[in-house]
Amino acid sequence: MSCPDCGGETLSFRVPDAHRELLPGSDPGASLCSRCLALRPASDPPADPPDLTPISDAFPSNPEAAVPLALLVGLLDSLARYRSEISTLLVAVERAGSDPLLAIDRLADDPDIDTDVDLRKRRHQLEQLL
Repeated sequence: MSCPDCGGETLSFRVPDAHRELLPGSDPGASLCSRCLALRPASDPPADPPDLTPISDAFPSNPEAAVPLALLVGLLDSLARYRSEISTLLVAVERAGSDPLLAIDRLADDPDIDTDVDLRKRRHQLEQLL
């Protein structure tokens, strides 16, 4: 499926129950654009745990860390609106054994990522949340 914003490929995944309440809507899944990192609801996500590393090697190979990181990145366009949700996802990524700030740095450096969100600026703001 293609992203309606930039035409990039999207990757759909099931959102675990623990994180579903952090997203707007009631869809059981989400899709993340491989180019602009836009997050959208997905009504029929695959049941298998996702591998988000094809989007960028900045994503951990461990789905327990990769999924909350993908959700976090997808919500960064509105830090003020999703502050609480983002804080919860930051903690989830850390608890799963990954460094979310390092991952955001790596996404900012990835030449294949072209997002409207200033990831470096958001990273600095996230540092203050922690």
